[in-house]
Amino acid sequence: MNIERRETTPKDVEIEILYCGVCHSDLHTARNDWGGSLYPVVPGHEIVGRITNVGSEVSKFKVGDLAAVGCLVDSCGHCDSCKEDLEQYCLNGFTGTYNGKDKHLGGHTFGGYSQKVVVDEHFVLSVPENLDLAAVAPLLCAGITTWSPLRHWKVGPHSKVAVVGLGGLGHMAIKLAKGLGAEVTLFSRTPGKTEDAKQLGADHVVISTDDSQMDTVKGKFDLIIDTVPYEHDINPYMHTLTLNGTLVLVGFVGEFGEAEVSTRPMIFQRRSVAGSLIGGIAETQELLDFCGKHNIVSEIEVIKMQDINHAYERMLKSDVKYRFVIDMKSL
Repeated sequence: MNIERRETTPKDVEIEILYCGVCHSDLHTARNDWGGSLYPVVPGHEIVGRITNVGSEVSKFKVGDLAAVGCLVDSCGHCDSCKEDLEQYCLNGFTGTYNGKDKHLGGHTFGGYSQKVVVDEHFVLSVPENLDLAAVAPLLCAGITTWSPLRHWKVGPHSKVAVVGLGGLGHMAIKLAKGLGAEVTLFSRTPGKTEDAKQLGADHVVISTDDSQMDTVKGKFDLIIDTVPYEHDINPYMHTLTLNGTLVLVGFVGEFGEAEVSTRPMIFQRRSVAGSLIGGIAETQELLDFCGKHNIVSEIEVIKMQDINHAYERMLKSDVKYRFVIDMKSL
């Protein structure tokens, strides 16, 4: 199909899309797993490209610059959240890169599985020149989703961080926590991921189904980043938090259903269960700058646009290490 993109307004940037990452959200939206999908759907919110046109009032970018667009292309700009650079929590609702309300053309927004995109410069990000562009793409969602809680809970050289799940989000959580200087542990249900986790930067791997191993890390972690994307039991992990420790959910969206969460470990050690959603524009730029300085990118498999349905099926089987990225030349 032909997508109508708006003409560049004075504040707009037009970007030729070179690469677009493939997120589980793309699959869920394409198949209406969450309900509310607006068809035709054009997914993609991990966009990396080169600027081909800028509006007359654009001050941050010029034609030829590398640029990126993540999950947000607009927000109200004046609520308390937006004023604090927390556009992802816009009290009036942010505009998603796809399947959001298009304030300019009407209808809904179309994402990065396309040739170009036009976005207000406030929501456009600078990309460090030294990084592999294809491998940068997943930083715009998988990267910022794990970076934001690491920063909010002030992870640093003396922190002890655990990650639950070694997928697209989990592998970025390990890399970024390690980059911040933390001691990093992966919780895994099976021992088969130990070598991969160590190569990504994990200091330790604990098999969460082994009670004796879990006993060795009781009261250890300041922060646990739980990246598991489906309903699961978080109770075993709560006992591994320190006093004032937090388990933050970043992978599962929905109801826990039959799973019951015990308040005992929370009340008796002032532990918390929290949630976190991507990051604001300033925080995402901070992430990209950090990754440029420390040469951190995602582990990817580049695919052609024509292979997207096969890639979706492989994602459902966790058959990717660790993120698919579409080479838009194939479109």
